[in-house]
Formats: sequence, C-alpha cells, structure tokens
Amino acid sequence: MAQAPVGQTPAGSASTERVSLPGAVALESMGQPGAASQGSAPGESAERELVGEGLVRAAAEGSELVIPPRARITPMARDLAFQKGVTFVTGRSAEPLAPVASVARRPARIAVASDHGGHDLKSQLIPLLKEMGERPVDLGPDTAAVSVDYPDFASLVAREVSEGRVDLGIIVDGAGIGSAMVANKVPGVLAANCWNAASARNAREHNHANVLTLGSGHLDLSAAREVLVAFLSTAEGEGRHARRNDKTLQVEAAHLRTRQLARTFDEGRG
Repeated sequence: MAQAPVGQTPAGSASTERVSLPGAVALESMGQPGAASQGSAPGESAERELVGEGLVRAAAEGSELVIPPRARITPMARDLAFQKGVTFVTGRSAEPLAPVASVARRPARIAVASDHGGHDLKSQLIPLLKEMGERPVDLGPDTAAVSVDYPDFASLVAREVSEGRVDLGIIVDGAGIGSAMVANKVPGVLAANCWNAASARNAREHNHANVLTLGSGHLDLSAAREVLVAFLSTAEGEGRHARRNDKTLQVEAAHLRTRQLARTFDEGRG
C-alpha cells in the first residue's frame, strides 16, 4: 500500500488530527452525503466513509488521491478514476500530485503473456486494457492448471516487441523479475519490473521501457491496475532521458556487433 504524502498523518496512527496541505482536497470539503456505514467506529464521520465521483473529478489527470483507510469508493468514482488514470492511496486527505505527461497516441497493440502463477492476474488485466481502448494480444498460457516456464512466454512477448509486431509488452509471473531478465536479452527490448505507479512512470519517462513485467505474488488487481495506468499514460521523456536511452541501446548494439564479428571469424577459420 502506498504511503501518505509527507506531512500527513499515516494510516493507523494514534493521532486523530486531520492535516491540511496546500492544494489538498479533503473529503469533507467535497460535501459527500450519506450516513456512516454499519459497524463504523463511534464518532467516525460519514464523509470519511464515502469517496464519490466529485472527488475524482476534482483531481488532475494521472494524479494520486489519498483517501481514508476505511473509505468506500463508489462504482462511478472507480470508473472515472480509471478513465483519468487517477490512483487511490490510503491517508487522511486527498492531494492531487503533478499529472503525468499526456500521451496523444493511437491505441497500442500490446502483447500480453504470463506463466501459470501469473495467469489469473493476466486474465484480469486483459479486459482492463480493452476498456482503456488498447489492443491486447493474449499469447498465453490458456490455463493456470499446467505448470509452465516463464522464459518461454517472456521471450514470446519480447520477440513481438523486438520485431515490431506490437507496440508494447506486458508479462506477469510470480515476482516479475525473471521475465524482465529474459525479455531484456532480446535486442531492442527495454523491460522494467514495476511495483507501483511511481516506478512505472519512471520506467517510461526516464528509461523508455517498452515491456512491463508484473509480479502476481506482490500485486493484487487494484495495485496492478495502478501500475498499468501509470505505464500506459506516461510518455517517453526527451532531452537527457532520450540521450541516456540511446546510450543504453548503443551498449547492446556494440555487444551484438562483437558477437557477430566473433561468429564470422570462427566460421572463416572453419
């Protein structure tokens, strides 16, 4: 669970003080109606119980909203948050952070695969991608009942990206680490194992990642969706980020040339 912004009382703290931050949108300021739910602690306000569409509408695109620990999010609020790329984290008030870069692009064709451990999460992410207007391509496996090896499916996604048949790739295994290692062996692939929205934005903006790997053992559907939205809604950074990315690809190209020269030399000697 993400931590509350600096200066706010963390969830579970003994203090009941509500901290007001510049630009923060507190739930009570939104005038949310409704009575406290059954089983609420004595004195717990109704405003802290319900997160409605109005709160999400007030947030910037791609921002994070800090909500009370026991808040209930209405279906309309969830839908609007998904459309705007807004993510929810636990805290005392809602402070929109700086929005991520706007990405004006056509729907991305995205290769998606997993191992057996990541199958269930992968199956849940594909409908989300379609709702976002993307074009996911499921490369398997079809079931979680049979054990498979993550390198087989990670390499399938990586090759689709490397050879230009898709725009991006997503791979889900238990931790996301092994699949990232496999994918990064394929030329032109820049795979990043991301575990929260911030790491996903960094992977795209700073590192120009074109493959996202997720760990089903560390992320539930809600957390994975936050990562996914951040990854897809963040543009590749220009300037110093582009320059450094070029250097990364130059390292790969140099090793490929060295291997090719060594192979040609060996063939000539044979």
